Amino acid sequence: MMLAAWQAGGLTNVWPVAVGVGLGLLAIVWLVLYAVRRFFQDTRDAHKERILAAAPGVANPAAFMTASMQGVIQKLREQEKELERLHRIEKERAEQTERLSEEVTRNMPAGLLVVNATGIISSANPAAEQALGIRGLGYRRYSEALGDSSALTKLVTECLANGRIFRREQVDHTAPAGDTRRLGVTISPIRRGDEKVSGAICLLSDLTELATLQQQVELKKHLAALGELSAGIAHEFKNALATISGYAQMIRAEAADGEVSDYAERILEQTRNITHVVTEFLKYARPLEISDEVVAVQGVVERVASEIGEGMPNVKVCCEGKFGSVAGDEGLLRQALLNLARNAAEACGSANGGRVTLRGEMVRNGDAGFQRITVCDNGPGIAEAALPSLFRPFFTTKPQGTGLGLAVVQKIIVQHGGQVEARNQAEGGAAFIVTLPEWRGSREGVELKQDIVEI
Repeated sequence: MMLAAWQAGGLTNVWPVAVGVGLGLLAIVWLVLYAVRRFFQDTRDAHKERILAAAPGVANPAAFMTASMQGVIQKLREQEKELERLHRIEKERAEQTERLSEEVTRNMPAGLLVVNATGIISSANPAAEQALGIRGLGYRRYSEALGDSSALTKLVTECLANGRIFRREQVDHTAPAGDTRRLGVTISPIRRGDEKVSGAICLLSDLTELATLQQQVELKKHLAALGELSAGIAHEFKNALATISGYAQMIRAEAADGEVSDYAERILEQTRNITHVVTEFLKYARPLEISDEVVAVQGVVERVASEIGEGMPNVKVCCEGKFGSVAGDEGLLRQALLNLARNAAEACGSANGGRVTLRGEMVRNGDAGFQRITVCDNGPGIAEAALPSLFRPFFTTKPQGTGLGLAVVQKIIVQHGGQVEARNQAEGGAAFIVTLPEWRGSREGVELKQDIVEI
């Protein structure tokens, strides 16, 4: 009974203790949970504050908009810097391309002209200026620079107006200096997207030397064929003329005076004239035997001037410039220059004040040197219609001329590897220009190069 009472009393005393212990445990758990919750809440609040500080939320719209705009502006600035970098790269690339294009255009061996739709030359390279003999072509009207009546102007006009393409045309162009040049021309239109012509591209090549070389080759062929044909004919002519002249002299001797004597004298005069023509023709047609010797041009020119001055004292003949040495036949060269100087003196010698000048110049074309001799006068000049036919055999503008003098001059100069051309001077009078290869076989030829001017 005591055990039972103790057990009943013990249970009664333990219960409050158990309840207290349980309540303590609950309190401890609650405190732990509260502390954990508080910790997480503080962490979340701190995170929110950081977020709000970095990007204000809806609670502060003005700050949010400001931050957003600043972000957008920052991105735009970064994109702008990137665009500037790309633009700089493209600009440098465009400048490099433009420089390369300019270098290619400037160093092209062929001449290049670009004409816009308004007729202004927007681009011209040095080769074009050299081929045309005109400096400063850029930003000039093509018709003014090239000449209103020139063949090249007509081709460019046709291309701009109708979009016509010209391929490998050959035209003659007269440079401001007065010399005529043969040009190879290719002209193509520049078209826009709507197929409208907005300009023209013109490629030029100076074919003057090539054309001159072809003419010299053709002339030599013709002279060779003509020499073979004419030798026999001229021989027969001279035999017949000798027979006629002999009979005429017999008739004149038997008839002391009267009409028969006059007729015989006229026959003799005509036979002498025909004999002279045949002799001159033989000089032209017969192959020349040119000796290979060094000819000092200065002495030849001075001798020619002296002979013309003595024969025509009313004409002043002078020599000026620089003269070197050429290879060839001194007698034939003197004959050619004497013929040109005599023609010049006769052209300006009809009145007092006539003047003939023999001017020398050493010129260079690449590695080749040339002696240029210009025979000019202050006479009336040459008719434009006669210029293309001056060196044609039997063409003459003199009443008593045979038409073989200039043809023989051309033959002599061509056989020496040179060329001769005629032109009118801007200040009046005519000029015949002889160009001969410079002799380069000794020390003198090397020393003369110091006085050579570039052309």
